[in-house]
Amino acid sequence: LKSGIDILVGTPGRIKDHIQNSKLELSSVKHVVLDEVDHMLDMGFAEQVEEILGLSYKKGSENNPQTLLFSATCPRWVYDVAKKYMRDEYEQIDLIGKKTQRTATTVEHLAIQCRSSQRAGVLGDIIQVYSGSRGRTIVFCETKREANELAMNASLKQDAQSLHGDIPQKQREITLKGFRNGVFEVLIATNVAARGLDIPEVDLVIQCSPPK
Repeated sequence: LKSGIDILVGTPGRIKDHIQNSKLELSSVKHVVLDEVDHMLDMGFAEQVEEILGLSYKKGSENNPQTLLFSATCPRWVYDVAKKYMRDEYEQIDLIGKKTQRTATTVEHLAIQCRSSQRAGVLGDIIQVYSGSRGRTIVFCETKREANELAMNASLKQDAQSLHGDIPQKQREITLKGFRNGVFEVLIATNVAARGLDIPEVDLVIQCSPPK
C-alpha cells in the first residue's frame, strides 16, 4: 500500500480500518467492484460499504468511479440501493435468464421432520442410506456452535469435521483438503462453505433447517 498499487481486494471491515488509520486514500479510485452485492448491501456490511463508497462518490459528479456489481441473486431492493452509486443509464447484464427457479433434474429433494434431540441420530441414518460408507456429505447448520456439536456427536456414525468462521484459514484449508481426499466423509459447515467452494462428487447435501 505504501509504494502504491493498481488493484485492492478486501473485506469492508479491513478496508475501513486502513482508511481510519490513514493508510489508504480512495479519492482517486477509478473503478469499484462489489462482489456478492446482495450480501454486501444487506448482511451487516451495508453501513461499512456506504461509509467507504462515500469517500469516492460525489452526488451528481461525472467523475465518480465506474461501478460494477456482481451477484447470483438480485432482488428488487438491490437495484434500489445500487442506484445511489450508479449512473441513471446503467446497464444490467443477466447471465441467468429464466432459469432462476430450476434445480438439477438429476437431484432428488427430500424433507424429513424430526425433533432436534433426535437430529444427530437421524442424520447418521440418512447419510448411511443416501451416501453410503465412502460417499461425501455436506451438512449445513445455522450456527458455529451447532456445527461443532454435531461434528462431535457420538450418534453420528461417520467421521465428521466442522467448518465455520471461527476456524483459522489455514485449518480450514487443511479440513477442505482432507474432505476432498476422502480422509473423512462428512463436512459440517455454516454458510461460510456455501459460496465459492468447488468440491467434486458430493453425494448428499443436508440442510439442518430451512435456509434463511
